[in-house]
Amino acid sequence: MWVDPAVLGVSISNELSSSQLEQLKFLLRDKNFGKKVLENIDNGLKLFELMKERNYLAADKTELLSNLLKDINRQDLAEKINNFIIQPDPNYEKLKTATEVIAENLGKNWRKLGRKLGLTETRLDSISTRHPSDLQETAMELLKEWRKDQRADAQVKKLIDALRACQMNLTADKVEKKICMLPPRAWSSSCWTVLW
Repeated sequence: MWVDPAVLGVSISNELSSSQLEQLKFLLRDKNFGKKVLENIDNGLKLFELMKERNYLAADKTELLSNLLKDINRQDLAEKINNFIIQPDPNYEKLKTATEVIAENLGKNWRKLGRKLGLTETRLDSISTRHPSDLQETAMELLKEWRKDQRADAQVKKLIDALRACQMNLTADKVEKKICMLPPRAWSSSCWTVLW
């Protein structure tokens, strides 16, 4: 039976006692999470989100969390994680590909696209501060922030529409072309369905 990873995360978080959460936080210190950062975590969901941000947790990357749960004698929760079935996200490959193409081609116009995608000036400034001299990393961070905001609503069509609205038609064309070159499992009956 398929289980939504978000629902699974809530379920596991709800089953952790406060002392078990503290044990998990202590074990994560070895992974360079930092004591101060971990002190601000007051529930399992926030901890899992932090692990996702640091690339220690993803729908297909659960081994560390599973092992940590075993270390605190919660084999039952580790088993839940190990037994859930991941539903393939048909948009994942398309968004990943679009992100790579846009990051390679966006350049100094990244703020214009960010505004068109609905990011605030404050968030754009924060992105700029994190990557002051690397435009490709800045673009990757911009698109990561946008995907975080959009969640399940993040679609390639929205990116292409925003690129075209910013007069970045060449980049939009490159995205469309690259997505059409993906294997058929990444798109429906024709490559044009990625856009609609």
